[in-house]
Amino acid sequence: MLDADAASCAMLLERLDAVSWLQGAPMDEARDVWGSLVKELSIEPDERPEWKEFEHIAARAERWSDELPADWEHLGQPFPRWLLEAALEVCQTRGAVGRRAGRDVLVHCDLHFMNILPHLNGARAAGRRAYVAIDPQPKIGEAEFAVAPILWNRIRDLSTTAPEVALLERCADFSRAAGLDGEAAREWSLVREVENALWYARKPRHEGDLARSLWVASTLAGRPLDGLPAAHDLPEPGLAASS
Repeated sequence: MLDADAASCAMLLERLDAVSWLQGAPMDEARDVWGSLVKELSIEPDERPEWKEFEHIAARAERWSDELPADWEHLGQPFPRWLLEAALEVCQTRGAVGRRAGRDVLVHCDLHFMNILPHLNGARAAGRRAYVAIDPQPKIGEAEFAVAPILWNRIRDLSTTAPEVALLERCADFSRAAGLDGEAAREWSLVREVENALWYARKPRHEGDLARSLWVASTLAGRPLDGLPAAHDLPEPGLAASS
């Protein structure tokens, strides 16, 4: 944002290169750019009251502890109970840890490849095009919460021989690039994908999205579910609704 007028709710925004988003970049470059952006955006809250407007991730986890089981029952138990319990364990442990001992920072909760665009003017940093993040969905809490969208996008770029291993490696690699705890990132990503799966289970035209979420969540839990499409047959987000 270059300028803003509060009275008219008008904003002057920088124009970015919408053609060259990170979705098509080589994965090594995408990892390094993403990691740099997470570090840049991980701003610690100060005493200004505006920070209190952001939801805390630990508070969200506490609500999920009640909401996820209720939704799972209401939707007819759309996946095995053990996967639900794995997500609830994360809510009960990481939620408490994040509130008590985690480092609170600003977290972009939808920092996937298509929400990272380069400057239109070709600005470069460290020999590469300089990228910025768009479409913020901000919360406060552990930065590891930001990793999940990187895992449920670009699944077809994973190894065809061992996609489950490759997904876990991607989680570790992107976490390392951002200076994050890979295990915390895996746990937060697991619970976020279980929450996504329950959302898709409400939508009869989103069977493909549900299958993708269940594949990612169960793979992160270490027990890939049977009966799902192969990883490279899973749809990308936004492309799965049947006609």
